[in-house]
Amino acid sequence: MTVAPEIKGWCPGALRPMASGDGLIVRIRPPGGRLTPAQATGIAKAAARHGNGIIDLSARANLQLRGVADASHAPLIDALRAHDLIDPDIRTESLRNLIVTPFRDATTETLAADLTAALARMPQLPGKFGFALDIGPRPVLSGASVDIRVERAADGRLILRPDGYPLGQPITDLGRDAVALAEWFIAKGGVTDGRGRMAALITRGAVPGGCDTPPAEPLTQPAPGLHPEGALVALGFGQMQAETLLALAALGHEIRPTPWRMLMLAGATVLPDVAGLITDPADPLLRVTACTGAPGCPQALGDTRALARNLAAHLPKGHALHLSGCTKGCAHPAPCYLTLVATAKGYDLVRDGAASDTPVRRGIAASDLPELLKAIHAPHL
Repeated sequence: MTVAPEIKGWCPGALRPMASGDGLIVRIRPPGGRLTPAQATGIAKAAARHGNGIIDLSARANLQLRGVADASHAPLIDALRAHDLIDPDIRTESLRNLIVTPFRDATTETLAADLTAALARMPQLPGKFGFALDIGPRPVLSGASVDIRVERAADGRLILRPDGYPLGQPITDLGRDAVALAEWFIAKGGVTDGRGRMAALITRGAVPGGCDTPPAEPLTQPAPGLHPEGALVALGFGQMQAETLLALAALGHEIRPTPWRMLMLAGATVLPDVAGLITDPADPLLRVTACTGAPGCPQALGDTRALARNLAAHLPKGHALHLSGCTKGCAHPAPCYLTLVATAKGYDLVRDGAASDTPVRRGIAASDLPELLKAIHAPHL
């Protein structure tokens, strides 16, 4: 009998870490979506001293330190608190689920501070409930997994848009309006057994009042390279070693994590020459998503990242691959052109679906996967 993977329903934090196959996962939510060079240096040193030196960049634009032992957690928190990276308590930490666009100006900074203050006044929300501050001329965070979006309307006004609904409500007071929309979500039954997402509530037919303003047309996800605001550098599978972050911090730029497995080096005018970075937008690894896999995740039934690196070169141009250690599909919950799911009998193949969808082939040996990708347009697949 196949055992369904356990769904936690909440995200790890720093004060409330999550146990994994390689120790505790300690998630750091960068204040205002940015890190000073001193903060980045402190994180890198803490990851090496109190963890296994591996740092993940999450889909929520947070940093996760891996391999932290129970006995190392308290000194790790002390080290991070010295750099103003720790919230006063678990409740405040759990509510501060905010992604801020890396393409920002003074208005973004002001609104980020206002929204952060409002998050502390929020009602108790599900663990995965999140917000996005995305107020450039056109949204860039449309693919990020959040529940309430702050965006620009087509006419330039600021709007608050519930995820899953095509229209937003004009903002009069950001903090007050954000709290009111969160309270509407709860009042309409958006929370079930402590869980719930805005898009799911919208799908059930709930319609928020005052949402009648279309947002500006979204932009596609930016690529690594130089941008007017600085340099975007990517990380394979969103993971780096502590030495990589330390080297980036030494360059002296503010570092802005993104939900795209990339870091923005604010103000940089040249791409950094640091080992472990992807700066070529044509690198096929950018089209491959893979979770931690075994043995780092106790629920994973097979290797993911080593296999994914091997398969990247065989992936047809223009297509994406998701390799998941189980049917949860944590690294890429949405459908993908190709999804490979590790099982006790090999890897299952899903076409144009998510890891939990019905596969078109089952039990494929890892050694057969490169040839499968080469022939992926064959009719029998």
